[in-house]
Amino acid sequence: MPSCFFSLGVLGADWDAVSDFDRAFGPERLPVVLTPEEVKELLGKMEGPSGLAFHLLYGAGLRLSEAPRLRVKDLDFDYEQITVRQGKGKKDRRTLLPEMLAGSLRRQLRKSNATWKEDLDAGYGKASMPKALARKYPNAGSEWKWQYVFPSVRRSEDPRSGDIKRHHRSPSAVQKAVKRAVDATGISKSASCHTLRHSFATHLLEQGTDISAVQELLGHQDLRTTQVYTHVLQDGNAGTRSPLETIR
Repeated sequence: MPSCFFSLGVLGADWDAVSDFDRAFGPERLPVVLTPEEVKELLGKMEGPSGLAFHLLYGAGLRLSEAPRLRVKDLDFDYEQITVRQGKGKKDRRTLLPEMLAGSLRRQLRKSNATWKEDLDAGYGKASMPKALARKYPNAGSEWKWQYVFPSVRRSEDPRSGDIKRHHRSPSAVQKAVKRAVDATGISKSASCHTLRHSFATHLLEQGTDISAVQELLGHQDLRTTQVYTHVLQDGNAGTRSPLETIR
């Protein structure tokens, strides 16, 4: 920020220490939330790998950036859990693996496995790895458990190493598919990929799920971030009637 550069670089002190002005904060906006009926209608328009990834945004509360980056080892079908690695804040967390998506995810894994084996036969098949693990386990990238659940359609050059690898599916592909689905449904709300995550949290609270449990599933560090969804519920279910309704 310019003010920070000026205060620290020129005045030699933090802006708060040399200024009487309050910092300007952006306006607080309540998240857009779909009804269960709207979610069902929207999900019904989504197909293929992008559609499955989109189902996980609502079914597991994933962020758009998290779904395409899932690896085979992150899916635990026995405990019905998904492990999100290095989410926002560089923290791992566990969330729900919906039972109704287990079959679709297994079919997606079979497709991914076939693609991986084709890459191996062609002399490729090595997934990108976190730097520290790549140094410690140089051959781990060729193992099945490290492959992406949603691999890219094409192989490409890894900008870090220059090697040809198959990266994960682009989040933009999911975004475009979502836009088409929203347009097809005619939903008037400003629905996006993140709207499904908002709806996931709000609908869990409507079901009576403890807010601390929702906080863990979403990976929120501060409970106040999760509490915004309670405001959504209050606004939608306050039971207050318009005075117009009382006029007879």
